[in-house]
Amino acid sequence: MNALESDAPLIVYVDIKSPYAFAAIRPTMALEKSLDMRFDWRPLTLDIPSYLGSARKSEGKLIESNRSADQWQRVKYAYRDARRYVERQGYILKGTEKIWDSSIANIAILWAMQTGRDRLGAYLEAVYPPFWRRALDIENIAVVEACLEQAGINADGFAAFQQGEGRARHDALQAQLHLSGIYGVPTYVFDGTILFGREHLPYVRWHLTGREGPAPDIAYEIDVPETQRC
Repeated sequence: MNALESDAPLIVYVDIKSPYAFAAIRPTMALEKSLDMRFDWRPLTLDIPSYLGSARKSEGKLIESNRSADQWQRVKYAYRDARRYVERQGYILKGTEKIWDSSIANIAILWAMQTGRDRLGAYLEAVYPPFWRRALDIENIAVVEACLEQAGINADGFAAFQQGEGRARHDALQAQLHLSGIYGVPTYVFDGTILFGREHLPYVRWHLTGREGPAPDIAYEIDVPETQRC
């Protein structure tokens, strides 16, 4: 698997533990559906401590941290920024109490792409919202398997996949990403072009629909069904 190449018209990189990726799931899925295309969804498992330090809370109280004051300000801003857009979609976003290892839940994206592609959106809906409500342990393989089953994806064989083939594919992909110029999520890739951030979705749509007329600005609206509003 080459980080910049796919038979699909668009590669989408996400991470379950990224609030920015959470805010991008619904509009990206809506774009995929409206264009009647199948994007190539892939995991980018962020190494957050390498650039933002690490911290852990218990019952809302900070019990461990090696973050500087500047790093804390960046983390707090990231949550405020993502929360304002996530809440517009009818979701809840609570700050996590530790830096999670999201690799199992992310490997499940590869599993869904391989074994239940039509139910990938249902898997992302089963895992993202409860995780960001602090109601899901994404480091527990049984929990991730339950999310797959909830989405209508057979989880038989996933345990072996995430330890073997899936883990190897995941790790090989992660080793390529920074070298390829991919550093965060969501990232969209087409024809060697790398776009970081959901604000690029209008440009992505313009490209995927034939690049007619001038390239669009970044503004767009999210069409949230009334039944899904808070």
